Amino acid sequence: VVAYIRARHLLLVVSEQHIAKPCALHAHSVAMAKNILIVCTSWDKLGDTDEPTGCWAEEVVAPYHVFKRQGYNVVIASIKGGEIPMDDASLNPPYLTKEVEDFLLDDDAMKGVMESLPLSDVRAADFDAVFLPGGHGACWDFPDNAALQSLLGEFVAAGKVVAAVCHGPVGLVNIKGPDGQPLVAGKKVTGFSDAEEFAVAKEGVVPFLLEARLRQLGGRYEAAAEKWAPHAVRDGNLVTGQNPASSAATAQLVVQALS
Repeated sequence: VVAYIRARHLLLVVSEQHIAKPCALHAHSVAMAKNILIVCTSWDKLGDTDEPTGCWAEEVVAPYHVFKRQGYNVVIASIKGGEIPMDDASLNPPYLTKEVEDFLLDDDAMKGVMESLPLSDVRAADFDAVFLPGGHGACWDFPDNAALQSLLGEFVAAGKVVAAVCHGPVGLVNIKGPDGQPLVAGKKVTGFSDAEEFAVAKEGVVPFLLEARLRQLGGRYEAAAEKWAPHAVRDGNLVTGQNPASSAATAQLVVQALS
């Protein structure tokens, strides 16, 4: 919570005209609006170390804004519920984006990350799509969490849109498709590249390298030509993005899949 308070305090010096207003739904009736579930990590340390981590802010915020601009209803949940731990680096320059600044000043949006729903209170039947942001914390509480795996399985079985960005696809590695094969097998897919993991010197800390695992499962892994460049892919109802810069593009492909 200290990271949130510090970032919010610094931003409150800006003029009120810069404070983000809740997106209007005037062009979309509530009855017609799509319902999107964003599921975040609750893990706040790098493995068994004391080094803090969590969710990466841009990977929640950019999709949130894309969905709200479409008039969608957005619910933010997390593995445990309550305050979502954010990687402090994602709340500070040079990674602090204008959209994250606006989000920090939006009371309604902030309530979603400070009082997120526990996954146990969420039903797949209530949503049209699920979106998994990353952050290194996801590497520990996404792949084997029974509630998340069950929920994602229900989305897949119902033919709904399943999306993930950066480290978010770690939540997909144990999910099976309707044919009993890994969900990603034979599909175009991306996620935080092994080159990017080595670049941030976390290759020896994370439980597994995401790109390597996706390839091992039969995924047709793609990446941008340059590290950190935006890259998002859609294969039917499976949508994935490579890194934080891919967050908005990944959400836009979700919108495309729902259209």
